Amino acid sequence: MVAACGSSTTRKLLQSVTKGAAQSGPFHFREPAESTGGTCELGILTRALNPKEMAVSTHIPEGLDRKEAEVFAKLDASSLPRHIAIIMDGNGRWARKRHLPRIAGHRAGVKAVRNTVETAARIGVPALTLYAFSAENWKRRPKTEVDFLMNLLRKYLKDEVPTLNKNNIRLRYIGRKHELPQEVQERMAWAAEETSENTGMTLTLALNYGARTELVDAFKDIVEAAMSNGGIEHLEISEELIDKHLYTKHLPDPDLVIRTSGEMRLSNFLLWQVAYAEIYVTEHLWPEFRGRHLLEAIASYQKRERRYGGLIDNGGGN
Repeated sequence: MVAACGSSTTRKLLQSVTKGAAQSGPFHFREPAESTGGTCELGILTRALNPKEMAVSTHIPEGLDRKEAEVFAKLDASSLPRHIAIIMDGNGRWARKRHLPRIAGHRAGVKAVRNTVETAARIGVPALTLYAFSAENWKRRPKTEVDFLMNLLRKYLKDEVPTLNKNNIRLRYIGRKHELPQEVQERMAWAAEETSENTGMTLTLALNYGARTELVDAFKDIVEAAMSNGGIEHLEISEELIDKHLYTKHLPDPDLVIRTSGEMRLSNFLLWQVAYAEIYVTEHLWPEFRGRHLLEAIASYQKRERRYGGLIDNGGGN
């Protein structure tokens, strides 16, 4: 493997990837092209699998650290998930393990959000949705903690808009936004407007969100629309009609759902939309989660066979 760009990070990456590769030969080398467009092109070491000898080229996006680059180099960059949804869990346990108040876990979680969002945008994931605050949090968290989370959200939105713009990220929201404090709604509207012209990844924050309330709201909208258009006598419910009335109508269904902290449940998150999503659970608590963990989840996703209820033609398997 031969690298362009000449950075020490790239050289270390190539040494790691190619270590021991000669034992599996024969291999062939392709010289890299010049670095363009903010990426570092690597000449990839490939093995001849047939007489036509396929050549592979991988671009390492600018901004990835060494560990992220090592994982990314093993991915099929042409088959990234269109939409990744993350259940961010474990802030409280992270703080408790360190004998800190819960709010310290929430503060640490903001760093994980920043790192994960930037990595997703850098590698070209079209859409990322983060489960930030559930509709049930109002009932099951102390008021002091909820108030802290609302203030933390306002601060995050103010502080992160420059970073979102730098990474060409557009910010959207899903959930019952109208039930949030007025000052939070105003900051949300400001941040969305400030990023509205960006054309890269769509970052969606699920705030005061619950999948069941989303479905309730969707069916209410469907009935109200029918009543204002001649009545419900001729209303025909279909999956396509429901999709058009969900909070997520601006997004494709998630291909990959990631949950941190090792919990094996969806917690009322995007229940309609994740019908055929691949689910990846990591033991890492959310404040520990970083871009390389996102890439590891994508690597696991790319190894799976997605059947959508059908069969894979593999010569007689189920």
